Order: sequence, then C-alpha cells, then structure tokens
Amino acid sequence: MGILQRFTDIMSANVNALLDKAEDPAKMVDQYLRDLESDLGKVKAETAAVMAEEKRAERECHENAENIAKMTSYAEKALRAGNEADAKVFLGKKQALEAKQQELQAAYEAAAANATQMKSMHDKLVKDIASLKERKQAIKSKMAVAKTKEKLNKIGSSYDNAQGAMSAFERMEAKAERMLDEANAMSELNTPQEDDAEALMGKYDEPSTSDSSVDSELEALKAKLGL
Repeated sequence: MGILQRFTDIMSANVNALLDKAEDPAKMVDQYLRDLESDLGKVKAETAAVMAEEKRAERECHENAENIAKMTSYAEKALRAGNEADAKVFLGKKQALEAKQQELQAAYEAAAANATQMKSMHDKLVKDIASLKERKQAIKSKMAVAKTKEKLNKIGSSYDNAQGAMSAFERMEAKAERMLDEANAMSELNTPQEDDAEALMGKYDEPSTSDSSVDSELEALKAKLGL
C-alpha cells in the first residue's frame, strides 16, 4: 500500500540521532513534533482503514467457511433422502467455495499483515511524540544553559584581552619610570663636584678692609648722635 511506502522513514527514524545531528535541537524538536503529529493524523486514518479491511476480509473468510460447511450438510441430507443428483450439486458448490476460500484466506492474511504494520507505525509515532514532549523542556533548558555558557566564554575571552592590554600598559609604565630614574641618575652624575678645600677656605680668610672702614665710620656716626 502507498501509505506503507510513504511512512517507511517513520519506522526507521531514530529521534535521538536526528536531534544529535541538529545544529539547534531546541528548534528541531518543535519542528519534529509538528511533523510527527501531522504524520500521526494520517497514520491513524490509514490504520483505521486497514483495520477495517482486515475485519472485512476475516468476515468473508468465516462466511465462506460456513457456506462450505453448509453445502457439506446439504449434500449429506440429499444422499440420506436418496437424491444423489442433488448431492452432486451441493458438492460442486462446495468445491467452488473451497477454491474461493484459498483466495479469501490469502487476502485476509495480507490485510492482517498490513494492519499489524500500520499498528506498529502508529504505536511508534505515539511513543516518539510522547518521548519528545517529555524531553522538550529539558532540551530547551540545556540549550539555554549552553548559550549562556557560550556568552560567558566570549566575555571571558574579552576579559583576557583586557587583562593583556593592562599588563602591556603596566610594562610600558614601568619602562618609563626606569628611563626617568636613569635620566635623573645621569643628571646627578653630570653635576660638577664641589672642592672641599675651597669650601673651607672662606672660613679662615681675613675680613676685607672695605668692610672694616665701613664699620669704623658707622661707630663714629653713632657716637656723634649719642647712640
């Protein structure tokens, strides 16, 4: 039947494998749920039709078997009544029904096999849908955590870059301070050293005569003024 061919992928599908391959399982699970629920509606309708066909074929088989038994019974009654010709008619009908029974039995077995396959497909879809619904929130929660972790990783990378820049700045600052210290040291080294002997010579020099005459004149002026 066409429905069996159309849904072969449903029977062989592995939900876990499909989700593992998905780039975004959170979106995939919603899409897959919609697809499965749509397929389930079709499978239910087809399953009901196949099951009805199975019941019809089974009923025809039973009715035909009953007719075979009935022809046998009538043939026996005809023989007991001494009507051999009538018995042959019933037996001829019985043989035709027996030939038909083989066809009806084959049709019933095929319908039963189709019904079993459709029921398996239906049950698998129901199971997959229930499983996905149970896992849906867990999958979305894990994806949210993963995305948050990804953002934190990016922030951590930016922080590392900032730390690297700060470290480089600190190295440049230390280098500048070292250069300043070296320049100050060099300036100190370039300043002429004072001669210790020359510094002491002034301590022992005689006062200049110009200073003495000024002092003498100052004393005379004070005496005149009575100071």
